[in-house]
Amino acid sequence: MTGPRAHRLRVLLPIALLLALALAALALPAMAQVVESRSSDGPPPSSDGPDPDGRLDAPAPEAGAAPAVDTGDTAWVLVSAALVMLMTPGLALFYGGMVRKKNVMNTIMQVFLILGLVSLQWAVLGYSLAFGPSVGGLVGNLDFAFLAGVGMEPNPTYAATIPHQAFMAFQMMFAIITPALIVGAMVERVSFKALAAFTLLWTTLVYDPLAHWVWGDGGWLRSLGAMDFAGGLVVHVSAGCAALACAIYLGKRLGHGREAMTPHNLTLVMLGTGLLWFGWFGFNAGSALGAGGLAANAFVATHLATAAATLAWMALEWRAKGKPTILGAASGAVAGLVAVTPASGFVGPMAALVIGFAAGGACFWGVRMKERLGFDDALDAWGVHGVGGIVGAVFTGLLASTAVNAAGRNGFLLEPFAASGVLTAQVLSVLAAAIFAFAMTWAILWVVDRAIGLRVPPEHETLGLDLAQHGEVGYAFEAPPVLAARPGEATVTASTVARLAVLPHDGLDPPR
Repeated sequence: MTGPRAHRLRVLLPIALLLALALAALALPAMAQVVESRSSDGPPPSSDGPDPDGRLDAPAPEAGAAPAVDTGDTAWVLVSAALVMLMTPGLALFYGGMVRKKNVMNTIMQVFLILGLVSLQWAVLGYSLAFGPSVGGLVGNLDFAFLAGVGMEPNPTYAATIPHQAFMAFQMMFAIITPALIVGAMVERVSFKALAAFTLLWTTLVYDPLAHWVWGDGGWLRSLGAMDFAGGLVVHVSAGCAALACAIYLGKRLGHGREAMTPHNLTLVMLGTGLLWFGWFGFNAGSALGAGGLAANAFVATHLATAAATLAWMALEWRAKGKPTILGAASGAVAGLVAVTPASGFVGPMAALVIGFAAGGACFWGVRMKERLGFDDALDAWGVHGVGGIVGAVFTGLLASTAVNAAGRNGFLLEPFAASGVLTAQVLSVLAAAIFAFAMTWAILWVVDRAIGLRVPPEHETLGLDLAQHGEVGYAFEAPPVLAARPGEATVTASTVARLAVLPHDGLDPPR
């Protein structure tokens, strides 16, 4: 491999090696600190309680008593699962509005493909790999494959007051939206069938093991003391770093840097943002796995952090560009939602405000970073989800409070000289999730590229993936376009359109 991609690879490999060495250097002292802390403070919380991670504040069942389903907790978790599911169509609209109109249906269809595909993967295999009995702290075994043993009775290891099926369904929605976030880095140039293969491999080989590391009983990052209430590490750091790998591997869209690639429909973007904000209450407050005080705290923390990040991004953009934009406000809102996710069940409302303001600023500069580094993260999946997830995970290690969640630990700013090593555990967890997600994503991309081919032909990319990949468009009320090539790109002729079995009057983008 030669050219710019080879140069980027030569730059990235030493960075990855250095991060791996740092990870190894941090692992042993962090583990020693956790072991020392737990041996001096007494035994760890019993795994017979509602949830050792503190994602549920309901009391544990009495010794010897069978777990009983609580109807209030069950209703809240089922509603939360539905809210999180709604986030995926919301993301489809959010991403669909940000692309050019010749690619809007393809972008929406990619997200809907993932909604169906990952649902089946989760039921057949994924849930067992993520939450089955641990194999060396790395992955679950196959005890729950095909949902064997996942019934209407509670599983006290994870949630003692709701049916096991409800817990499984709630976690399914997290598994669905995570690879859907990665789509933002690949839009307008990735093959639909390649995306399907990538999604199945990535969910099985990256998301499921990482979910086990952080949330699974016996997972090694959970045992280390990582605090991730609702998916800052599992969802956002993993998806953000995977998106960065995808953007670098795929290369830039045709015409990138030479023509405007602005969002074609900001109304769709704001509609998607509203659905994401609304659904995120289920994402975070639902992760309490019960209707109680912890859920209420997560709800309030989520909203305040999002409001703060929206204003922070807006203010920075106003100063940098002379005017605030709708796209900037929407991006700021999502940045706040991302960053508060790992912290929402461990910090109070005022600490959430701090996290929101920090995320708005960090993600604003994270998005601008791509202009300096030269990669084409089309919809800023890395700049918002990667950077926001890292900010949220680290600030959890700084601001967490046992006054909010007794099952958590005080952050570094509350107990700077504590022996718990909470901040070290958070930083180590970020490094582990980031390196694992980036490296595995690169490997999966390489395999899919060799087996299927990742990128669409240049003439399809110029024509638009709505027509080229699906034979339909989002808007069919425009005059026929002039099919002409842009400088340096393949010519789009009438024969090309005929070969794709589409009509030229279906609403293509006219060349800019």
